[in-house]
Amino acid sequence: MIKLFSLKQQKKDGEAAPRAGNQKKASAAQLRITKDIHELNLPKTCIVDFPDPDDLLNFKLIIYPDEGFYRGGRFTFSFKVGQMYPHEPPKVKCETPVYHPNIDLEGNVCLNILREDWKPVLTINSIIYGLQYLFLEPNPEDPLNKEAAEVLQNNRRLFEQNVQKAMRGGYVGSVYFDRCLK
Repeated sequence: MIKLFSLKQQKKDGEAAPRAGNQKKASAAQLRITKDIHELNLPKTCIVDFPDPDDLLNFKLIIYPDEGFYRGGRFTFSFKVGQMYPHEPPKVKCETPVYHPNIDLEGNVCLNILREDWKPVLTINSIIYGLQYLFLEPNPEDPLNKEAAEVLQNNRRLFEQNVQKAMRGGYVGSVYFDRCLK
């Protein structure tokens, strides 16, 4: 026979002194990022890497564009998902120095859904597709690297030459770029 009062008391005792082996409750951010990762639908040009498989809140995305100015390149982004996710977007940085109008030399990325257009219904998948799109269609209208944006608007051929020079490893103006061709 089940004794309700003893079960209730055991439950109270269990709350007062958690048993060894009990795991910490997952945060809302951890639950949501787990869901986002399980539902990832990556394009063939992207790979997600978890340096620490137990830490889903920090990971890398590698993009290998297969068309456009950046075809043949290898670009790594770090994602840091905060405890306020999905109410705040993750922090995304480009770790690969790149000559790009929407990515500055410190790796900051200008993508509207990482700033003012972020909504909690957006997912990691949305960000990945947004980043991939930046390599297919750089946007000189909303630049972080104003010099690259100006060259893209005024002289596409020179912009393409600068991108290739940077991806092969070399100087564009006074800035040195490491080789990032795969």
